[in-house]
Amino acid sequence: MMHAQFDPAARQSLAAAAVEAKLRKDLSWQQIADAAGLSVAFVTAAVLGQHALPEPAAHAVAELLGLDADAALLLQTIPTRGSLPGAVPTDPTIYRFYEMLQVYGTTLKALVHEQFGDGIISAINFKLDVKKVADPEGGERAVITLDGKYLPTKPF
Repeated sequence: MMHAQFDPAARQSLAAAAVEAKLRKDLSWQQIADAAGLSVAFVTAAVLGQHALPEPAAHAVAELLGLDADAALLLQTIPTRGSLPGAVPTDPTIYRFYEMLQVYGTTLKALVHEQFGDGIISAINFKLDVKKVADPEGGERAVITLDGKYLPTKPF
């Protein structure tokens, strides 16, 4: 049976313990995802408290990280999503995403609605990918792909 969390504190505590174990064991997010058998973006989000893991994946992650059976069970619960407080984020990396949406949010909205009509892009039926590529001008670039199912607004 699926269970949902209503208080994010338990998942936040688990996330802190999991990240500490990840550091102690010198594991990458990709290694944890490989153990779970799911994408690195999904597993990272789950370990950080934003998704529920299927039972086999939860047990694999807990075992790899040295977490107990209660942690494996908690990894399977549907969390209260949303990892940012209501104020403008102060972490520089997260702030830059906020800034990108401040600058390009209305552009994205205009382009999505022009191409698809009235509706939303799902964050549930969704894929995320992050790649590092060489910058032709030197250095590196981050290529972030947000791939969500379009859900049209339906009059009722």
